[in-house]
Amino acid sequence: MDPQAFVKVSIAALGLRIPIASKAARVGVHSSSIPCYCEISLPGFPVQTAPVPLITATAPEPDSRNVAAVFYLDHSSLRKLLAVHCCLGSRKAAPCLKVVVFTGRQGSCCGVREGSFLGKFSIPVDSEWLSGNPLQLYDSWASIGKKGGSPGAEFHLNARIEADPRFVFQFDGDTASGPQIIQIQGSLRQPIFSCKFSRDRNTPAKSWSTSLTGDRERERKERKGWLVMIHDLSGSPVAAASIVTPFVPSSGSDYVSRSNPGAWLILRPDSTGVDSWEPWGRLEAWREKGGKGGLGLRFQLVAEGGGITSVGSGILVSETVISTQSGGEFSIDTVRLRVEAASSSSSTESPHSSGDGFLGLGFQVAGGFVMSCPVHGERNKTNKGRCIQMAVRHVTCVEDAAVFMALAAAADLSMDACQPFSRKLRRELCYQQGE
Repeated sequence: MDPQAFVKVSIAALGLRIPIASKAARVGVHSSSIPCYCEISLPGFPVQTAPVPLITATAPEPDSRNVAAVFYLDHSSLRKLLAVHCCLGSRKAAPCLKVVVFTGRQGSCCGVREGSFLGKFSIPVDSEWLSGNPLQLYDSWASIGKKGGSPGAEFHLNARIEADPRFVFQFDGDTASGPQIIQIQGSLRQPIFSCKFSRDRNTPAKSWSTSLTGDRERERKERKGWLVMIHDLSGSPVAAASIVTPFVPSSGSDYVSRSNPGAWLILRPDSTGVDSWEPWGRLEAWREKGGKGGLGLRFQLVAEGGGITSVGSGILVSETVISTQSGGEFSIDTVRLRVEAASSSSSTESPHSSGDGFLGLGFQVAGGFVMSCPVHGERNKTNKGRCIQMAVRHVTCVEDAAVFMALAAAADLSMDACQPFSRKLRRELCYQQGE
């Protein structure tokens, strides 16, 4: 399996110094009680927001291990970004990594930003970013917001680039329709796995009409028995995802609630037995409150040697809410997990947070991107064309890739499992005559 080239842009070690003689200091911004934050942007990517700590003259330099934002770019996107500027020539400024610093409370009220603009800093995007070699873009203090002879604030950041190669796979069709799974490398498309979805009736031998009637009635009360098997090209099963906690509506509601989520167990073959499986992770899913509430997903790794665990007993590596209308992305990224925890102003790390620890694939990791997959929304029922990415350093064999594909399939099918029970499931997920 050949990977595709990606780069990771990390922004870390943020800090702010306010000279006493500056205008900002005169209005009290230098006080540690006044919050500061920044918006970090790169063309074509969502803006990321991070708090900026105030640094005193006697304090040590900000720690480069404190990452505030990360961006991931494949080489084709980076080339397009550079090509647009080259075509436009001097008519448009070069694309830049921009950091805009604000003082005051983060957020907005009635569409008006609450924070006050303090200054900005930018780093041009150039062809060196394509080299794939580690590159230090900036690591120092910079003067921002200086006007006339008045001293401005000083802003510190560490910006660096490093290679982050990935394997890219694609479901060649809807997950529930038994598609092939294809690896993409440039213009090459190579089948690697096949995917099979099935449902366990778990009903006694009765006439088809009686059995189907009972099945359909149960579908209105619970969704269970869903199984996704991932097979290699020889037909051997190499990973699986199975519902272990039924998806049921909460009391007095039409939705699967956060307090009582349904759950999938992600399985891989047991190395000690031919026909046995061992748990690798647990994916929980629910529907947020409200008619258009999002799909909540929480993924925990099962501790080595552990079994089917309950909520909170595993190693939390991802938790997100995805739009039920337009869909979104489910990902595992230990850096972003820490960044989001810091942004939520929680000073203590969750007891179930992974940090940089064991990711359940048999080795230690330095942290960062692990995998990502799109999750289709209710406006887009097809899964064809959606790409699953996984970091090369976390895939030591074909089976490692397969278990991520099983997780991606479970995340996508959770959108259906958590839809209101007053709605009918799509045909691919229902019991069919002659099934």
